[in-house]
Amino acid sequence: MNSQNTTYDEMHGADGSVRSAYAGYAQWYEGQDQSWLRKQSTEAEGFFRRTGITFNVYGNDAGEERLIPFDMVPRIITADEWRKLARGIEQRVRALNAFLHDVYHRQEIVRAGKVPERLLRENDAYLPQMAGFVPPGGVYTHIVGVDLVRTGPDDFMVLEDNARTPSGVSYMLENRETMMAMFPELFSRVRVRPVSDYPRRLARSLAACAPPAFAARGTDRPTVAVLTPGIYNSAYFEHAFLADQMGAELVEGSDLRVVDGRIAMRTTRGFEPIDVLYRRVDDEYLDPLTFNPKSVLGVPGIMDVYRAGGITIANAPGTGIADDKAIYSFMPDIVEFYTGEKAILQNVPTWRCSEAESLAYVLDNLADLVVKEVHGSGGYGMLIGPTSSKKEIAAFAAKLRAKPDNYIAQPTLALSTCPIFTKSGLAPRHVDLRPFVLVSPNGVDITPGGLTRVALKKGSLVVNSSQGGGTKDSWVLED
Repeated sequence: MNSQNTTYDEMHGADGSVRSAYAGYAQWYEGQDQSWLRKQSTEAEGFFRRTGITFNVYGNDAGEERLIPFDMVPRIITADEWRKLARGIEQRVRALNAFLHDVYHRQEIVRAGKVPERLLRENDAYLPQMAGFVPPGGVYTHIVGVDLVRTGPDDFMVLEDNARTPSGVSYMLENRETMMAMFPELFSRVRVRPVSDYPRRLARSLAACAPPAFAARGTDRPTVAVLTPGIYNSAYFEHAFLADQMGAELVEGSDLRVVDGRIAMRTTRGFEPIDVLYRRVDDEYLDPLTFNPKSVLGVPGIMDVYRAGGITIANAPGTGIADDKAIYSFMPDIVEFYTGEKAILQNVPTWRCSEAESLAYVLDNLADLVVKEVHGSGGYGMLIGPTSSKKEIAAFAAKLRAKPDNYIAQPTLALSTCPIFTKSGLAPRHVDLRPFVLVSPNGVDITPGGLTRVALKKGSLVVNSSQGGGTKDSWVLED
């Protein structure tokens, strides 16, 4: 499980043979001219630049826009591998929704002694305003991103759950579109499950969660809108892309107001009610009358309308408690508590630094561990022991001692590798995978594949785009 273990190569066996998942691709690749492939790699970058697929890097040149590097060698998963993954993902997502309903109602899991009450009481992500309230359709996490890592042939583990506002789905879609445009003949040789219908499935899933007030309107179809913080947000491209692809309105807080007990958006015909709001604004900024009074990104009064059944907010406010990294460490127990089954997908082994014995172990082994902030994301605020200097480790140890509750630690995993295309041919790089899951009263819908993030630097384990990582098209093969 540590960095010294042999890394699992997803394309090649130990003897250099090509694994079955990559057989069709490898045969195609061997028949291609390398100079033409290099040209296509350059062309892909141009395509992304023309399309405007960028993200903003905060704290760097006043929000510098960067192109997300794209690697044109797909990450390939067999149909059998995907079936097992999908079962595990669905089980986990159902447990997350059950957990959220429970923590905002009877808290049976706390009464049963499976999760410490203090993890809810002392957690900023827990919103008392959601206590006793059931969201429309009983759905809390309408869109979930489950981050997976692989360490062996059958060893997929969950690295973290993204239950608030998971991002990256637009890159999954654009990666596939780019690959199909560059290598159409490849898709006629290798049968890959499609992902292009995700926006339609998202729109359908959100519409199925329409609030009680929708029925009173007497219209055929719920009105869905995407709430964005605006053009300076790091994921604005994705907000605009998804709204466009779904046929939904893209709105900012200033476009919305409460009218006759509904949330309404400004249009050329006056204010018209919204039924479902897919918000990409954090809880804190959602309603200045309920949360941060200084927020100009949200809608004053939206929480009152929400609790009265006038609108569906996706994902529900307060879902952040489910992707907290301290809660994550209890997920195997959470899955078993609500499903009555052992977790199909395992967690990465985790030490809770809030516990004295675990903290002592972590401090003694910092050079070998990855330490993360409980509320951290994007690869920031963490220590990767094996790649850190003694000075960095000492400084982090001081932070740990000062605020141990703020951290968890995990072993440095030998993440699996997939090939990337380089000037000298294929070379292995570490990857993770974020499948995207839609939840509605109609069930759980998992898009086949997801977003593969890749550490482009040799030996690096950091796949985040904000930290120099790139993305790949993720293929799930047809049977």
